Amino acid sequence: MGSGKDQTSLAAAYLTHLEMERRLSPRTCVSYSRDIGILLDFAQDTSLNQLQIHHIRRFIALLHGKGLSGKSLARMLSAWRSFYNYLIRDHGHAANPCTGVRAPKAAKMLPRTLSPDEAAKLLELSVDDDLMVLRDKAMFELCYSSGLRLAELASMKLEDLNFSEGTARVNGKGGKTRIVPVGSKAIDVLREWIRHRGSLAKSGECALFVSRRGRNISHRSIGQRLKIQAVRQGLDATIHPHMLRHSFASHVLQSSGDLRAVQEMLGHASIRTTQVYTHLDFQHLSKVYDVAHPRAKKKG
Repeated sequence: MGSGKDQTSLAAAYLTHLEMERRLSPRTCVSYSRDIGILLDFAQDTSLNQLQIHHIRRFIALLHGKGLSGKSLARMLSAWRSFYNYLIRDHGHAANPCTGVRAPKAAKMLPRTLSPDEAAKLLELSVDDDLMVLRDKAMFELCYSSGLRLAELASMKLEDLNFSEGTARVNGKGGKTRIVPVGSKAIDVLREWIRHRGSLAKSGECALFVSRRGRNISHRSIGQRLKIQAVRQGLDATIHPHMLRHSFASHVLQSSGDLRAVQEMLGHASIRTTQVYTHLDFQHLSKVYDVAHPRAKKKG
């Protein structure tokens, strides 16, 4: 049997390791903390060193029965497996009971994207003299132009833009940095936003996009502003920032067919992650085929 206090201390030490040594983002650390907390709740008074593969399988089955998706369970298993690897390396635990346990297969969900016409309509914002709309247009143009994640967009700094080269430096997942192209339309509106940004930003604030209060705009605010602009443009209110990233990837792939280039621009570690967009591209080709091919046309 193990002490709950000891288990909690081990979990706390692991989270410190993630934050200080592996330099994971605060949001990722919160996710790990939640997943490890669920493991400790299941373990109760059983020592982590005494848990075996059948315990882990039962925990996963119980969570699946409560409605957790295969994707969520796979992420949780990954967190547990990583936690045990740490315990084996640094705290003398003998084995990893998560090894060999697989989550139930998740249904493959293709990411939602905007059509090129919808993306163009979304970005046709009438700025007039509204500084907030100008900022929004700059944010969304950059997000769609360069395929940025929400966190990457929010953390963008003035110094990350290079207008002469038409590029932006992006601080991506795991602290990895990449250089991405920025389109001419995005550059034009970004130049205009930067001309006015100083009247809003607090002294010393280096974030590219700031709120009304002059500080770095939050993830939540970006999502809310996108919904507002989508409704104003007569589009679906469920549009979210990541949909601009998906749309970027799908549209570039449809035009170029260059999967490796899209992988580089998105900052995917594995090309398998990028391959989901080939399925979207296939859907697009199928629609073209259904409309154009004589043997595919439905009889009127």
